[in-house]
Amino acid sequence: MAQRLYQLSARAVNSLSEPGRHADGGGLYLLISKAGTKSWVFMFKRAGKRTELGLGSLLNVPLVEARAKAASCREALGRGEDPRSILRGSSVPTFGELADELIRNLEAGWKNEKHKAQWKATLSTYAAPIRNKQIDKIDTEDVLSVLRPIWLQKAETAQRLRGRIEAVLNAAKAKGFRTGENPAAWRGHLDQLLAKQQKLRRGHHGAMPYQEVPAFVARLREMKSVSAFSLEFLILTAARTGEVLGAKWQEIDWTREVWTIPAARMKAGREHRVPLSGSAILLLSKVEKLRRSNEPASPIFVGRGKEGSLSTMALEMILRRMELKSSGVTVHGFRSAFRDWCGEETPYAREVAEAALAHTVRDRVEAAYRRGDSLEKRRKLMEEWSQYLSN
Repeated sequence: MAQRLYQLSARAVNSLSEPGRHADGGGLYLLISKAGTKSWVFMFKRAGKRTELGLGSLLNVPLVEARAKAASCREALGRGEDPRSILRGSSVPTFGELADELIRNLEAGWKNEKHKAQWKATLSTYAAPIRNKQIDKIDTEDVLSVLRPIWLQKAETAQRLRGRIEAVLNAAKAKGFRTGENPAAWRGHLDQLLAKQQKLRRGHHGAMPYQEVPAFVARLREMKSVSAFSLEFLILTAARTGEVLGAKWQEIDWTREVWTIPAARMKAGREHRVPLSGSAILLLSKVEKLRRSNEPASPIFVGRGKEGSLSTMALEMILRRMELKSSGVTVHGFRSAFRDWCGEETPYAREVAEAALAHTVRDRVEAAYRRGDSLEKRRKLMEEWSQYLSN
């Protein structure tokens, strides 16, 4: 602590880029990660143990505030107290509280509603056993307790869950609620404690043969729940899960029978118009009778007992209840079934089918010549798909 205070200037704090700790003096350091993120840490020694205490990211804690926090920590040490108690106060959040806060802080930068729904689903459903535990009490065994049950059976979900738990715990450290290594870290830690997973095969979703989809839709229509309505709408429109679950009433043009999905919720980042078949319009009319809010921005498919949109798990549960999950069929796979039907059963050009799926045109020449979105051609295609599903 004999180190000279205030060694960093505000300009230096903003311009420094070399990864590592940069001392300001008195135990305060600017920590720059390999990824370039900057945060404040206070290093101190108490009872012979050296500890690193996170004071927050540079984005949230300016230099002046970081110095004030460090001063409070030094005063606490002078009184023989633990500096962590000064920053935490009497309230340490639970894992669930901090997970929800992190989602709220990050969601503005996410591309679509699907990403938000996936974070919420994994950190609510799979991480349920640790949600009510104080964030500073989470240890390696807690992390393993939620990962082990799905580690081999749901490999991709488990990996995403691990990464999201790690992010929550990193946020806790940045806010001063945790110290030390992250118990959800993979390399050199959990990779030594969990069985090796089979290599993930990405880009292929289990699809039901298109010939079987009409019978599936007939069974689906008997269920008459909001989840079933949303899955049927997904099949009728050949849309992605996030596009459907994030759908708002203001996006529906009843007169022109068009659903316009904003660019922010599209994978390609471009607005997409979906022509609505007669069956899709009829389904929306049924759902509108269940509408709880007249706000234009209210979601179309609302979960039971809440005003927010359904989660992705709601659609997965439909497949599970219909005993299809074990066969490898996925919700996303219905888009593949639609594409196969287009190629095998219709005379429509490839670009019309690709436009219906909102696929990005990779060929520069084709992209240069495809000026419109083939809306009216797609309208006929989607009406034929609707009729096929009703056979």
